[in-house]
Amino acid sequence: MSNTVIKVENLSKMYHLGVIGYGTLREDLRSWWNLKRGKEDPNTKIGEKSRLGEHGEFWALNNVSMEVKQGDRVGIIGRNGAGKSTLLKIMSRITAPSSGNIKFKGKLASLLEVGTGFHGELTGRENIYLNGAILGMKRREIQRRLDEIVEFAGVSEFIDTPVKRYSSGMYVRLGFSVAAHLISDILVVDEVLAVGDIAFQKKCIGKMERVSKEEGKTVLYVSHNMPSISNLCNVGVILDAGKSVFAGDIGSVMSQYTEMMQTRVRQIDHNSATGKALFVSAFSHDKNGEPTSRFNIFEDVYVSMTYFVGNNVEGTIVPNFHFKNDEGVYAFVTNAEGCQAGVQGYFKATCKVPRGVLNDGTYIIGLAITEYHSSSYTVHFYEENYVFLSMYEEVLSNPNRYGYGGPVPGVVRPKLEWIVKEVKDPK
Repeated sequence: MSNTVIKVENLSKMYHLGVIGYGTLREDLRSWWNLKRGKEDPNTKIGEKSRLGEHGEFWALNNVSMEVKQGDRVGIIGRNGAGKSTLLKIMSRITAPSSGNIKFKGKLASLLEVGTGFHGELTGRENIYLNGAILGMKRREIQRRLDEIVEFAGVSEFIDTPVKRYSSGMYVRLGFSVAAHLISDILVVDEVLAVGDIAFQKKCIGKMERVSKEEGKTVLYVSHNMPSISNLCNVGVILDAGKSVFAGDIGSVMSQYTEMMQTRVRQIDHNSATGKALFVSAFSHDKNGEPTSRFNIFEDVYVSMTYFVGNNVEGTIVPNFHFKNDEGVYAFVTNAEGCQAGVQGYFKATCKVPRGVLNDGTYIIGLAITEYHSSSYTVHFYEENYVFLSMYEEVLSNPNRYGYGGPVPGVVRPKLEWIVKEVKDPK
């Protein structure tokens, strides 16, 4: 298709694990010669196995294919080690693929880690010109955007200071501002934005959305912050163990990722779990126990979590769930009554959210176990952004809307008690 700006075909990246040699040619030759004659490796410590030639193969990406259209805001999600950052590094030409190929249409600007593309000895101003030159821009083109870049980054006071003296937050602000404002067709951003504060993260999300919609830029965004992915992206890709397992509109991708996460059950080593409470699994479901992540706002919502308690936990075990909307704003936190401690085993905590509480939209649920002592508490685990709910409303079938068809504002939408009556004295 003519509007395809990135085409990834059978892309794979393999890394060798372990140490292949000892660091010098002389040592490697001595080891090789002794091993060739069946003798002991002279460079190993007593009782240690020879490292020469030892290696394993790790496929960070394995036969990944995808197409990205112009103007798309693509969220790339997956667990740690799924291959997300490797994919962006290949796209940014930081590393080469082991096989397969990737084709681009247009200029690409990337921000993969703090200070990407910056020279520490140069000032902020000089680094802006340097990055623009790398993108093939003329000096006058960079000059036209200079004030906007500096203002967005909020570093005007330090723009003529060498960037090696910048804090990590200043680095990120200037790095993102440069990548977003200079002339490019594709913007690649890794989860480096997590370094910035919440206000700047929201500012960046808004900027990426604007350059996509107004300038036609294509954005590829990797983050573990599911609310920001949901808020920014219109399409998504799930990577798992180096493979692309699902792609589509962002709503479908989030639902599929939720199902994948909820079906994973953690294996517990009972011996190492002494004195701990450990997360096992969690999922959302209907009243019959059938797993689902999509609910009508007039349905009851159920969330269940299974966890393991070691035999030396002495305080009161308290399961608690943290509900946020897709912008990361807390809707509420709820917890169970204190549970008996001192008993080792598996437990399942289920929370029922009554109909008429959650509003239309997406909710992200964090799961935690705290242990309460007489005057303090211990957090045993907090699985953030683990369960996702999609709440919907059939607008036309809701008589209480009285003709209004737009979205009802608010994080929650409780069914409250009203009293309306005629009064003779309007005080």
